[in-house]
Amino acid sequence: MDAPETRYAQSGDLSIAYQVFGEGDFDLVFVPGFISHCDMAWETPMFQDIYSRFASFARVIVFDKRGTGLSERTLGFGTAEDRMDDIRAVMDAAGSERAALVGISEGGPLALLFAATYPQRATALVLWDTFARILVAPDYPIGVERADTALLIDPMVERWGTGESLPLLVGGLEDAKALTARHERSAATPKAVREIMDRNVEIDVRNALPAVSAPTLVLHRIGDRVFPRRFGRYLADHIAGARFVELPGDWHVNGARGGEEDALDVVQEFLTGRRHEPVAPVDRVLKTVLFTDIVDSTARAVAVGDRRWHELLDDHDTAIRRELGRFRGEEVKTTGDGFLAAFDGPGRAINCAQAIAGRARELGVEVRAGLHTGECELRGDDLAGIAVHIGARVASLAGPSEVLVTSTVRDLVAGSGIEFTDRGRHELKGVPGEWQVLAVQA
Repeated sequence: MDAPETRYAQSGDLSIAYQVFGEGDFDLVFVPGFISHCDMAWETPMFQDIYSRFASFARVIVFDKRGTGLSERTLGFGTAEDRMDDIRAVMDAAGSERAALVGISEGGPLALLFAATYPQRATALVLWDTFARILVAPDYPIGVERADTALLIDPMVERWGTGESLPLLVGGLEDAKALTARHERSAATPKAVREIMDRNVEIDVRNALPAVSAPTLVLHRIGDRVFPRRFGRYLADHIAGARFVELPGDWHVNGARGGEEDALDVVQEFLTGRRHEPVAPVDRVLKTVLFTDIVDSTARAVAVGDRRWHELLDDHDTAIRRELGRFRGEEVKTTGDGFLAAFDGPGRAINCAQAIAGRARELGVEVRAGLHTGECELRGDDLAGIAVHIGARVASLAGPSEVLVTSTVRDLVAGSGIEFTDRGRHELKGVPGEWQVLAVQA
């Protein structure tokens, strides 16, 4: 195949490089590993094989993640929310309403987050030699120790640009050292590689797994040297109805000609065999829920009188709806003197909550706010489920003009620059266990 034209999609202030090729009857978005380069890929046999196979049965959309390849590098790596949102921007620019998502290696968590956040846009999900979390944790004993990750990261950074780094991840590149070196230098700088790999270690998308409703294939090499197959097994065990396929081989990704042919056979069979099936109705979705209410509303109503109080409520509702529109929030319902809203990403939800608190003070009232990210059940225009209960309980703990979040929200916005103050662990009425609560610093 001839290399397609590289174009740019706008994701906020960033330009994201992407390409479209193939003429299949459904769209496929390929989410690459930790680095990529749209143009250089067409000189690399591994990507030529993958892209040519995909193009034989689908309209294919590929892109370079922010900070790498031909995409914008000036604004840094971004959060998982930011990078997931780049997929949406690329799909919009390519005129793709719905697509199958194939995430390989580090691209897997981003593809998974997108499928959970935008279920109406994900027809299928393929997770190829990837993970939900890397580091060991008390509730994730299959992970690896942080110190062990340096055994891979340090040599990669030291050798970056020589053609000796990518072979630590990709097999079959030994005879193409000059081309591999150029690919490394074109895709990222050593400093960017260090930042990307360090951030990868912090990725944790386990909370999104129950919200994936798209048909899912988890594909993993039995002897994967980078992400052990137990990582793939965990994904399949925690995504409803996921199909788990183990393939022979002791590599992570194989760049030798034909090295991934068996994997491509499985992916093609999975995607083409399901493309004509009716799409199951979406009944669950990953959302960040925001609860707000006016502090001491009864006392305030008595103090100002009924007429003035109703005017204040009208102004309050108008201000909140204006901020929800500005931060792409979705009003779910009003709760007397408060709101329940939902967001596709926790960063925007936090910023919106802070803006709402500021607007309320200008009106002469104070609101409290609480946020949580989790799986929500769709019930018509309403949301239900434990994530909604947690958000409401967290909001009830907040003081005047305070925005409280759970540790889940805090973890998802790591690297965004948003700072928090620990408010301790709390038992939330009607919710099992204790929950760490944090206040957003103004």
